[in-house]
Amino acid sequence: MTSDVPKSPQDTGRSRTTATRVLAASLALTATTFGVAGCDSAAAGTLEGSRLELPVAGGTAVVDTASLAVNARTASGRELVLSGPAGGGLGKPGPVTRTGDGASWSYPAKGLKVTAGSERGRLRIKLRADRDGSVSWPVTGTDRAASALQLPRGEGLDVPVRDAFWNGGEEKGGLAGSTVDMGEGLSLPLWGYSMGRAGVSYLSPTDIGTSLRFASTGGRLHATAAHAFDAGEGTRDYEVSFALTDGNPVAPAADYRSYLSQHGQLGSLRKKIRQNPANGKLLGAFHAYGWGEARTAAGVDKLKRLGVDRMWLGYDAGPNPMNAAAVRAAKKAGYLVGPYDTFANGQDPKKADSPTSVWPGRVYPDFCIRKADGTPETGFGNRGCYLSSRAFEKAEPGKHYLADRTRKMVANGADSYFLDVDATGEAFRDHGKGHEMTKAGDREMRLARMQRLSKNLVLGSESAQAWANQVLAYNHGSGTPVADGLWKLQRDKKTWGGWAPGNAPKIFFKPVKLPAELATAMYDPKYRVPLYETALHGSLVNTERWELSYEKLPDQKTTRALLAMLYNTPLNYALDGPTLDKKGPELAALQKYFSPLHRAAGTEQLTSFRWLTGDRSVQRTVFGDGTLTVTANFGSRAHDGLPGGCVDAKLRTDQQPRRLCPAQPTG
Repeated sequence: MTSDVPKSPQDTGRSRTTATRVLAASLALTATTFGVAGCDSAAAGTLEGSRLELPVAGGTAVVDTASLAVNARTASGRELVLSGPAGGGLGKPGPVTRTGDGASWSYPAKGLKVTAGSERGRLRIKLRADRDGSVSWPVTGTDRAASALQLPRGEGLDVPVRDAFWNGGEEKGGLAGSTVDMGEGLSLPLWGYSMGRAGVSYLSPTDIGTSLRFASTGGRLHATAAHAFDAGEGTRDYEVSFALTDGNPVAPAADYRSYLSQHGQLGSLRKKIRQNPANGKLLGAFHAYGWGEARTAAGVDKLKRLGVDRMWLGYDAGPNPMNAAAVRAAKKAGYLVGPYDTFANGQDPKKADSPTSVWPGRVYPDFCIRKADGTPETGFGNRGCYLSSRAFEKAEPGKHYLADRTRKMVANGADSYFLDVDATGEAFRDHGKGHEMTKAGDREMRLARMQRLSKNLVLGSESAQAWANQVLAYNHGSGTPVADGLWKLQRDKKTWGGWAPGNAPKIFFKPVKLPAELATAMYDPKYRVPLYETALHGSLVNTERWELSYEKLPDQKTTRALLAMLYNTPLNYALDGPTLDKKGPELAALQKYFSPLHRAAGTEQLTSFRWLTGDRSVQRTVFGDGTLTVTANFGSRAHDGLPGGCVDAKLRTDQQPRRLCPAQPTG
C-alpha cells in the first residue's frame, strides 16, 4: 500500500481534522482483517438474556434476540447502531440455542428461524422462513452519527444523509420515498454507512427478493431492507452480513471484494487473459459502436492513422455488419471486433423488426417465458416475448440454437461478443410448461451459456452485476449511475433522438442537455465514488452505457473524462464517418493518455480512494501497490499545482505525473 493510506480507523478519523479534511481508505486493513480466521476460531460470543455478543473484526457485535436490533462496540469503545428493531415486530422469540460460532432461535409467529454467528470477521445473520411472508430488516442509518449512505447504483454513490437533494423525492431526482430492488437495480448486493471515524457494510448474497426502501425523517436519509419469503421463487432464505469499516466511502465495496475472494467468486482478468489471450487487447482500449464508414476497413485505417493503438469496435444487429475485410483490418490494427446480439427476445419471424429476434423452428413462441396465468412475458420495447434461458439450455445439446447463432454472428472473423441483457439484474420466473424456472435459475442458465461463449470470445454484457464477474471480460453500463429520469428522457424521441437515419441513428449521435436534477443525480462528482471498481477492478473492464457515448452529453464531457481516468475505465463512443473526421483527433489524444495507464493497472485492484479537499472536488485513487496513482481536480481552482478540470496520473516507473486537461486535449 502507498504511504498515504492509514493503518487504522483511528488514523482515518484524525485525518478528518486536518485542513484539507482528507478521507483516506484503509483498504489494506479491510483486505487483511477479513482474511484472517481469528474471529471464527474465537469463542462463540456471550449470551445474557436477549443480548448476544459476538466478536467481529474491529470490535464486538451485539444482537438483540428479541427484536433483531444490532449494535456494535468498536475496539476504541464507540457504540454504534447497525440496525434498529425489525419493522412491524417479530412476535415473541423462542428459546436461544448456542451454536459453534453463535446462536440460533426462532420467531414462531412469523415462521422464522434465525442463526447468528461470526464468520471471517463479519456478523452473519440468516433467516429461514417456513411460510411465505416478508420481513423489514435491517433498519439502517438510524445512528445519529451516520453521515453518509453508500449505494452501488451503477459505479457508485456516496450520499450525505442530510443532503437536501437526495432527501427529495424521485420526481426531483432524490431517493426519499423510493424503493430499489437489490436483485435488479443495484450493481453490487450491498449498501453501507459512514459514521464519523467508523462505518458499516451490509452485504446480502440473497439479493433476489430483497429490496431497499429509502425514507427521509427529520431531514435525514435512512434505508430499510425488506425481503420477500416466497417458496415459488426459492427465496425462503435471507442472509445479511455486517462488517465494521473505517468509514471510507468505498469500504463496503472493499469488504465485498474480500467476501467474493473468500468464497471463490472473484474473477481475475489476468486469468482470463491467460485462458484467452485476446482478452488482453481490452487493456488500453476505448470502446465504440461503429456506424457507416466507421465499421469499414477504411474507417478502421483512419483510426489507426490517428494513433489509436487499442479499440473495442462493436456494431449493431442491422443489415450491414462489419464485413470480413473490416474485421481483418481491425485485427491487424490490434483492435477487438464484436457484434451485438441478444438471446432474450423472440418475435414472429414474419413480422420481426430485428434479425436477433428471429429464431428457427418454434423457438417463438414455444420458448416464451410464461407468467403464472400462462400469458407470455412481453419483450423489451413491447416487441415479441422474452425467451426462457432454461428452454434454450434444455434444447441446446440437441438443437444447438445458441451455438449456431453465435457461429453465424462471428463468421466474419469477429473475436469479441456483446450479449445484451444476460448479465443485468432483470431475471424472470418462468411458468412455461417444461421450462419452469425461478429468477435464481434464470441466472444459473445465463451463466452457463456465457461461460461457454467466454472460452473462445472476448465476452461482454450490459450493466453486468457482480454475480457475472467471473464469466465476463467487459461490461457496458455499470459505470453509469442511472437515475429513473433517464428512461423518461430517452422515451422523448424528439429530445433524445430515434433510430433514424440508419447509418447514424440520432439516439446515439444527437447531443443532449440533461435536465439539472438528472445531471446532479448521475454526474455530480461530489456524490460519485468507485464502489464497482473497488469491488471488481482487475476482474473485468467496465464502461458507461452504450447509448451514452462520450459525445452524447456535451456538458458532462470533462467530468466523464476525469472520472474515467480516475477510475481507470475506458470511455465509450458512437462513431460514424463525420464523427471520425471531426472528433477523431480528440479521441486519439484521450486514448493515447489512457492506454499506458490501463495497460499497467487494468488488471490491478483499486486499493485507495480519497477526497483531498473538503468540498470533494479533488479526488485520488491508487491501483495495486502503487502501480498507478491518479489525482483528478473536478473544481475550477488549482489544488497543489493541479489546475481545475485536469488530471495527473503517475505510474510507479514515472519520474513526473502525466497531465491531461480533457477540455483541451493535445496529441
